[in-house]
Amino acid sequence: MRNLALLAIASFLTMPLPAAERITTSAPKLVAESGAREGPSWDPFTGTLYFVSGNNVNKLKPGGKVEHFRTDAPGANGSMVDPEGRVVVCEAGGRRVTRTEKDGSLTVLAETFEGHKFNSPNDLSVDAKGRIYFTDPRYGGRDTMEIRDSGGQLVEGVYRIDAPGKVSRILTHEVERPNGILVSPDGRHLYIADNMNNKDGGARKLYRFDLNPDGTVSPNSRKLIFDWKNARGPDGFKMDRAGRLYVAAGLNKPSRFETADELKGGVYVISADGKLLEFIPLPKDESTNCAFGDKDLKTLYMTAGDQLWSVRVKTPGRISAQKLN
Repeated sequence: MRNLALLAIASFLTMPLPAAERITTSAPKLVAESGAREGPSWDPFTGTLYFVSGNNVNKLKPGGKVEHFRTDAPGANGSMVDPEGRVVVCEAGGRRVTRTEKDGSLTVLAETFEGHKFNSPNDLSVDAKGRIYFTDPRYGGRDTMEIRDSGGQLVEGVYRIDAPGKVSRILTHEVERPNGILVSPDGRHLYIADNMNNKDGGARKLYRFDLNPDGTVSPNSRKLIFDWKNARGPDGFKMDRAGRLYVAAGLNKPSRFETADELKGGVYVISADGKLLEFIPLPKDESTNCAFGDKDLKTLYMTAGDQLWSVRVKTPGRISAQKLN
């Protein structure tokens, strides 16, 4: 049954959809050759797209010019423009989450939990109350990990920031290695990408949890949305106003632990109930994240192989700088 399911997916990915059924309205377009490894986010106040690479937070200015916004964000990964126009960044190398204020000053939002350094903050989202949720996996060496549960087991968790320095852990071992994260517009659900990409048989799944009004998660509410099986699992993702998820995942060339036979590298458009609706192929590995942008929020910007790509879509997307409702 599993092979039949993968064969069906592979056939879907290679079969062009009729124009009336397509969610995209153009082919992917290369926007920038470099500087876009991860973390795209749109600032509607200034018409700026942010993205990261290395220790830099970069920005795409109107007209296509790429400039540095910050050069002091070690291992910058996920980024987000909040509803007040401030830029929040997960600094995986710095093991913290920071916010650049409107005056250019830097605020450290989260650096330790119960006196221990985070692993490597990866991605983030915000709810209607301004609370920030972020994932804290560890890809690579584990010798410097500090956070453990009450039984002494290392934790790759999910956290909530209520105010600078005020951090709560909301998921401990409910996912193997949390990566991308998204709060639903109504605040009732939390989506988590579980991506154990360096282990045979590791999770490569997108989950949904029930999110409570107080910002806690119901651990037993976990629901599988989509499973990439042995292919490269989900990384960053976003949602459009129709509730569809746009998930960066897959590979074009196999790695040691991941296949590239059926599920190629690009962005997977998935319905809220887990149906694959469309696939946006990107030629360069790895496809890492995406964000809606431009004035009409109908351009999907995608990071892959340190390049920035874009594609036009029919339905506007949701961005972190908008108030959720």
